[in-house]
Amino acid sequence: MKKVIECVPNFSEGRDMNIIRQITDAIETVDGVKLLNVDPGKATNRTVVTFVGDENSVVEAAYRAIAKAAELIDMSKHKGEHPRFGATDVCPFIPIANATMDDCVACAKKLGERVGKNLNIPIYLYEYAASAPHRKNLASIRAGEYEGIKDKITQPEWKPDYGPAVWNERSGNIAIGARKILIAYNANLNTTSTRRANSVAFDVREQGRKVKNEKGEEIHQPGTCKSVKGIGWFIEEYGVAQVSMNLVDIDVTPIHIAFDECVKSAFNRGMRVTGSELIGLIPLQSMLNAGRYFLEKQQRSTGVSEGELIKIAIKSMSLDELTPFDPQKRIIEYMLADSSASPLINMKLDQFAHETASESPAPGGGSISAYVGALGISLGTMVANLSSHKPGWDSRWKEFSDWAEKGQHIKSQLLKLVDEDTKAFNKIMDAFSLPKATDEEKKSRKKAIQDATKYAIEVPFKVMQLSYDSFEVIKAMAEIGNPNSASDAGVGALCARTAVYGAYLNVKINASGMDDKTYAAEKINAGKELLDKSVQLEKEILTIVEGKI
Repeated sequence: MKKVIECVPNFSEGRDMNIIRQITDAIETVDGVKLLNVDPGKATNRTVVTFVGDENSVVEAAYRAIAKAAELIDMSKHKGEHPRFGATDVCPFIPIANATMDDCVACAKKLGERVGKNLNIPIYLYEYAASAPHRKNLASIRAGEYEGIKDKITQPEWKPDYGPAVWNERSGNIAIGARKILIAYNANLNTTSTRRANSVAFDVREQGRKVKNEKGEEIHQPGTCKSVKGIGWFIEEYGVAQVSMNLVDIDVTPIHIAFDECVKSAFNRGMRVTGSELIGLIPLQSMLNAGRYFLEKQQRSTGVSEGELIKIAIKSMSLDELTPFDPQKRIIEYMLADSSASPLINMKLDQFAHETASESPAPGGGSISAYVGALGISLGTMVANLSSHKPGWDSRWKEFSDWAEKGQHIKSQLLKLVDEDTKAFNKIMDAFSLPKATDEEKKSRKKAIQDATKYAIEVPFKVMQLSYDSFEVIKAMAEIGNPNSASDAGVGALCARTAVYGAYLNVKINASGMDDKTYAAEKINAGKELLDKSVQLEKEILTIVEGKI
């Protein structure tokens, strides 16, 4: 699998869009790189750029961007709210898919050496790429900022990792590193006071604040959120003060907890958090977790669609208070997604029906079985959600919420298999079209056909398993769910059995083309067992449903 590494350089220019565009244009000249996000800030005079690629392409793109920034940005004239010490201030690498932190460390070192040698810019490695413990923390490296680095760079303990140990007045220094996904996140306050914003930041950030103990000694009083860095500032562009945070480990402190802690601190200090602002991109799971968190606080079912969870997260944290928040442009996975990879699921209902009825052999029975299965579990999930919100059943909301979550998980997997079954069929067609002029080509073609056929068995068999699993949710809803929706549970059972049976037919017809008869027989027998159990469960559920209606 191709490695995907994210690079998030921060440039000390957020006002001149011509300069910003030239830097991002330099990034996009590199093949294999995808520019995901450009987030300029006028008050901070800083732009956060996000792009992805493999280890070679991201390093090349980062180098070209740094070179362009060094050409266009004069740090001796720079002013802004955000701490900074270079034209390209920081340039971290983050593992996204099939890449390790070691890969990112290698990228940081390769880039640092090249920039230091060719551009004569002092380079400090930080986080996982750090060459010494005291250089791990970015704040320690950047302490003193651009104005203070002139003297700092001459100290032996702050000799750069790469490049000359001489102050570069025009370009400053660069911190290049490897780190986990970091969320840059600001909470908006109903005040213009930087001092009061700082008081909230000190309450929340892990470092906390300096206080005096009973002996009059100065000590650190830690804040409430581990792995969170924060300061307060006033943003003239918006006319409000903010708590500006870096969530450096979202497994320790996720975005919704950081938001709620700011809310608590602000309230205790006579202020309100009016909304928040995301800088750059965010992982999908962070948004889903936030949506579930806020629904649970309302004692409402968390077994809703991915889109609904994201909507709840956006509204709960008012991520759209200052600027529009488009999930398709702010969530990493959505930016990386290839919409052409799921053509069937992305169709409208009538288009899907028209495509199925056309002379094309795909989508066929396998894809339709997966979709029918998705509809069946969707009905069971609907009953769970209706039951969770039924008046008078408030004490049972969590029970039904858990059933709904299980149903949503099955539904999501079945929807993916709608397109996957068609892809499996196309793989068989591609294998049959391979050349067969020589003995070697015939051997290779035969293997490709057998591999594709095996995959075309595995996909509908997975549909069978998932559709069979859906009976657990559907039966529970027929038994204990809202009685007014009993018929919906019954239709769900009919769909689930149809999906199992339809997928079984596909397993059988594809198994007939397998040379490995032992494997084929095992799959057919296992499928027959699932079908028999499904037929029995359908009968049991329909009996329950008929009794209730």
